[in-house]
Amino acid sequence: MEELGLKYLISTVVYSFLGLALFMAALYLIEKVTKFSVSKKVVQEGNVAVSIVVGSIIIAMGIIVSAAIH
Repeated sequence: MEELGLKYLISTVVYSFLGLALFMAALYLIEKVTKFSVSKKVVQEGNVAVSIVVGSIIIAMGIIVSAAIH
């Protein structure tokens, strides 16, 4: 039984790192595709609309990774 638990632990860690890499790639892609700097709009200008869009992307990526783990 202990080997079975270790198998699930390893797969969870692998999917977690895969999800983080996918999340970072998505943020990088958004930054490159848009005509403006997303990080500048959110951090320096405090644009709430851009923050909501980025937050929605984060939530969607979390749901996808969660579904992949289960």
